[in-house]
Formats: sequence, structure tokens, C-alpha cells
Amino acid sequence: MIMDVVEIQNILPHRYPFLLVDRITEIVKNESLVGYKNVSISEPVFEGHFPGHPIYPGVMILEGMAQAGGVLAFKSMDDLSEEEVKNKVVYFMSIDKAKFRNPVKPGDRLEYRISVIKHKGAIWLLKGEAYVDGKLTSEAELKAMIVDK
Repeated sequence: MIMDVVEIQNILPHRYPFLLVDRITEIVKNESLVGYKNVSISEPVFEGHFPGHPIYPGVMILEGMAQAGGVLAFKSMDDLSEEEVKNKVVYFMSIDKAKFRNPVKPGDRLEYRISVIKHKGAIWLLKGEAYVDGKLTSEAELKAMIVDK
């Protein structure tokens, strides 16, 4: 384990029910990150998506990828102190080339694989992929900027 949920919350402002990354298992600064989210039937989103046929929404998968990408961006910036990190936030500027290949259901473990396509200054272009049991479920390109709160 590289980062548990408490350490993730030291970087991301998100909290239940919108913190969508449970653990980071691998980080290569300025290159890639692997993390995951356990999808549980007890999540509020399943009350309406869809009753009797629960499917984890694609937009939530994209948000989880974006959050994992935010962790990668922050952990790649060696020149920021812990105090400076607390005064910054990641804003997503665009999500492109999003594709959903297989449904995600309660009980699945979503594995996020994020890689850096390009990084210049405060702007990051990332490739996000989500897998369940080694099978690609979703992918997208994410553009983000780290800004002052």
C-alpha cells in the first residue's frame, strides 16, 4: 500500500459520498498511478441508478479517474510543502475521448490506471483507464490544472 484513504484526504478535498478513490497502490512520479475504489451496493447512487438493476454510473467512474489523476499531479510536485498542498486544488478543464466498455456493478473493485500524457507548469494531460478484474471498463483523456484555493 502506498496511500490509504486518510492520506488521500490530505490531498483531495472530496469527502463521503463523493470521495471515489479508496487506496493508491502504486505511484511513479510524473508518470503513472494505480489506485482503486470498492463499489458497494450501500452507495447512495444505487437508489436511483437503477432500481432492481444497479449499474455504477459512468460519470462517477470518470470522476474517480479524475480524483486519482489529481493525486498523481500533487504527488509529482516535489517542490510543494504539505502546507502549500493544503492551499491548492485540482480543477478539471476537460474530459475527452471518454468510452464505456462494460458495466460496473456493486461488488466490483474498480482499478484506476492513470498515466501522464503531457505536463507543463500547472497543467496536466492524463490518460485514465478503469478496469474490473483486469478487463477495461472505461477510458478517457483528462486535462487538469492545479490552482490556489
